[in-house]
Amino acid sequence: QVQLVESGGGLVQAGGSLRLSCAASGLTFGRYAMGWYRQAPGKERELVAAISRGGGSTYYADSVKGRFTISTVNANNTVYLQMNSLKPEDTAVYYCAADATPFLALRQSEYDYWGQGTQVTVSS
Repeated sequence: QVQLVESGGGLVQAGGSLRLSCAASGLTFGRYAMGWYRQAPGKERELVAAISRGGGSTYYADSVKGRFTISTVNANNTVYLQMNSLKPEDTAVYYCAADATPFLALRQSEYDYWGQGTQVTVSS
């Protein structure tokens, strides 16, 4: 059974940092492309960052470029999202997702597995 479990969310002041983790089990992690999505209240879920299998390619939404970094550690079966210079508009539930193809996955429909999400709240 595949599980993706996010952690690391919380409450932080604007300008602060958080690192989200997503631990995967039940799959061969190194064979998956990974992504981080977020959903704010009343808004659609949006792609924040994605990484191809092996980490050779990454994608960032314009709103987080230069502030967020996605990375994977295959030995830990974990994908991370380092978030710096956080803004109140970054407040959302953050989800990780896994896609069983090697390439960057930029559409929700491409992802095969999803975590339950972790809340990030940025106060002004």
